[in-house]
Amino acid sequence: MVFISRHELEELCSGIFQKLGIPEEEAGDSALILVAADARGIRSHGVGRIKRYVDGIKGGYMKGGVKPSILRETPISLVLDAEGGMGLSLSKNSMKKVIAMAKEHGVGVCSIRNSNHFGIAGFYSEMAAGEDMIGIAMTNTAALGVPTFAREAMFGTNPIAFAAPASGGRIFSLDMATTTVTRGKVEVYQRENKKLPPGWAVGTNGLGTDDPAKLLDDMLYKRGGGLLPLGGEGEELSGYKGYGLAVMVDILTALCSGGTFGGAVMDSGVTSARVCHFFMALRIDLFRDPEAFKNDMGRMLDDLTALKPAEGAPRVYYAGLKEREAEERAEREGVPLTGGVWETLKKTAEELGLPVPAPRRGRE
Repeated sequence: MVFISRHELEELCSGIFQKLGIPEEEAGDSALILVAADARGIRSHGVGRIKRYVDGIKGGYMKGGVKPSILRETPISLVLDAEGGMGLSLSKNSMKKVIAMAKEHGVGVCSIRNSNHFGIAGFYSEMAAGEDMIGIAMTNTAALGVPTFAREAMFGTNPIAFAAPASGGRIFSLDMATTTVTRGKVEVYQRENKKLPPGWAVGTNGLGTDDPAKLLDDMLYKRGGGLLPLGGEGEELSGYKGYGLAVMVDILTALCSGGTFGGAVMDSGVTSARVCHFFMALRIDLFRDPEAFKNDMGRMLDDLTALKPAEGAPRVYYAGLKEREAEERAEREGVPLTGGVWETLKKTAEELGLPVPAPRRGRE
């Protein structure tokens, strides 16, 4: 592992985007959100994806400086066509608008079509939590998930993020895929030449596979196979629950915006999936005093972390705690990147004529 100053890593990634023609503010937002994923220990959604962005921008299917079209608008709702723009900055700005609606009217919602990858969903739901609101963020993705009893992908990893504020600046932050794992985690296993664990995915025959490279290739070219829904294979492990949640995300993101859903959401060798997003902010004082709510949330989180851990387990966590602690370490000691990701990032920067910061080594 290498460790890079968070500020320097954000500056480097922003510089890469700007060299490729992305406007400065949009480049900064994009870098901020990608680096946040690595700082929180979510390598699957971090700067390891820079190459996909570079290829997408050069190929013209990810666009900077695009103004989304407003399809429908009310005081509490917004529907946008992203026009193929960069999903990261677009989503940050859209969540800001949703929060502004909620500040004035108590609730704000936004559904977006024709967008691109938006990074970690929790980044956006936590924006609302930071304003004493409950935040929700979702996106559909390229169809990678295989429905219960099927052998072909028909829904994406379709993540759901939910965030609520607690006392002491803490946030309960649930950010979960509706598949057992994300494609990004499979990509991590491919980069590190590791076999997939049992229960993550099935091959073209609908049976389990441990080959990440073949799985990624089969999913890319729609040959069959894919990721299992949350819960796992069949009915015994309740995989149909993850399957149902994935369809719910498609409804809120794609059907509400008039976007692409199900098996029609796909990548190819020369394109990126046109995905759809959904954001919501809900003001807590619609229900009760926000400080009282946060105090009770704090008590709930304290009760959870005070539980006696299972034999062999170090402690009990609540959603978002591991990520918050990882982020605090990254601020002190640098953002951790695998050697392979750093080399790719460094090569990209050098090809664009950008200075590369010196990494720190040895924390892990």
